[in-house]
Amino acid sequence: MNTPNIQKMMDDMYDDSREGTIRSMMGEFYSRRMRSTAVLIWIVGLAFLIGAILCAVAFFRADQTRDQILYATGFLAFVNLLVLVKAFAWQMVHRNSLAREIKRLEIRIAELAKSLDK
Repeated sequence: MNTPNIQKMMDDMYDDSREGTIRSMMGEFYSRRMRSTAVLIWIVGLAFLIGAILCAVAFFRADQTRDQILYATGFLAFVNLLVLVKAFAWQMVHRNSLAREIKRLEIRIAELAKSLDK
């Protein structure tokens, strides 16, 4: 991608005043472009949350110690998987800001190369 195209894309898409805020990052994550990823993360997260709740309810209804250990292990596994999904979502949020910084570096390197050629 050449420098004018990158500069135009940076000017059109990014607002420096809102760049580092959580609200802007979440806005980018829930944009039209990331809709399928956000929906997938919510579905998987809700499935793990429901699994954890079901294991917790079954734990308190179980009479035998063996069953309680089984449900407690299931609860911990579902909670850990839920944390993993949330960490993945957070990394997807930061991926957009990282891509923005890489594009800014590309522009600066192109400007430096242009100034060295003169």
